Amino acid sequence: MMVPASPLGRRAPAPRLIRLALVSSAAAVAFFLVAVATQDASADGETRSLSFFHTHRRDSTTITFRRNGRYDEQALTQLNWYLRDWRNDEPAKMDPRLFDVLWEVYRESGSREPIHIISSYRSPKTNAMLRRRSSGVSEHSQHMLGKAMDIRLPDVDTARLRAIAMKLQYGGVGYYPSSEFVHVDTGNVRAWPRMTQDQLARLFPNGKTLHLPTNGRPLPGYEEAKAEILPRNAALAAQATSGGSSSSIVTALFGRKEPPRPTPAAPNVQLAAATTPEIPETALALAPVPPRRPKDLIQIASVEPPRPPRPERPVVLAALPAPTPSASIEPIIGLDRKASVKALFDPRTAFLDLGFSQGVKSDLTTTQFTGPAVKPLPMRAPQPVRQASAMHGTGL
Repeated sequence: MMVPASPLGRRAPAPRLIRLALVSSAAAVAFFLVAVATQDASADGETRSLSFFHTHRRDSTTITFRRNGRYDEQALTQLNWYLRDWRNDEPAKMDPRLFDVLWEVYRESGSREPIHIISSYRSPKTNAMLRRRSSGVSEHSQHMLGKAMDIRLPDVDTARLRAIAMKLQYGGVGYYPSSEFVHVDTGNVRAWPRMTQDQLARLFPNGKTLHLPTNGRPLPGYEEAKAEILPRNAALAAQATSGGSSSSIVTALFGRKEPPRPTPAAPNVQLAAATTPEIPETALALAPVPPRRPKDLIQIASVEPPRPPRPERPVVLAALPAPTPSASIEPIIGLDRKASVKALFDPRTAFLDLGFSQGVKSDLTTTQFTGPAVKPLPMRAPQPVRQASAMHGTGL
């Protein structure tokens, strides 16, 4: 086996290279675990709550999504329903990391108002409809994955809210000053619109950021930030998958099993519906977070209440008169065959005046025809009187 030469010109033995590889792998694992432990130092044993106000449904809620450093599954289910697509009430599974990011942003801002939700989950149908209306809607939006929210804090300036979210470097940050809201997601670290080189340098004086300025040139600490922030965000993703605790992340990495923990108590959810005369009572009825699963609630809401039975009406049968036998129709023409044949050869029949002359018959056209709208009967040639008399004398 060929091994690379050492700086002194000698070839390093193979066992030494193996030891170096093992030491490097152990150092990488240790760095990852340190990043995990650093991230979970403030989360383990901590209780985190968020207060929201939905600007479209006009309802509010306060939900504790972390208890003793772990995600509360019942609280996450309630958040999935509360952050549903408000246009068609379609719920989705939201990324738990998003709630941690919002909690960090809210704590750093010092706000005392609930987080105003402009947009949360979007169903594919809603996203396609918005794309037809505006070119600023992405085809593969993070909103469809349950990884993004558009928020506003009434007592915090929108530019300051943007700077706080960008400094955390947990995901994407979009700035919409005209609409006064900020987009926050758990995707790759990025920002739009980009800051200039000077603006980004003032926001990150040490230069340690993954954000790129408008000229595309990273700040001096880009590589250092890449080595620190990417493992931290990967730890957050593993934390959301494993349930929220650092020990669960180690279990996910090395396959260790934890003893079963008791089921946490139900979260204390406080709901308050905003009183607005423009909102109907049916919309305010959806404000409380339901204790059941969202699918069950949708099925219950879609079932109509049973209608009261209609009173039975008495059926009256009308007595119809008995049919009377119809009188037999007497034949108009008798059955005297002899008289019928005699009438056919009667000479008086040949000279009946039918209203058409010989000249008219040869000149029947669509423009000159003035007779009745029926086809005239053919005329027999007049028979000599002698022949008719002879036939009459035969006695047929």
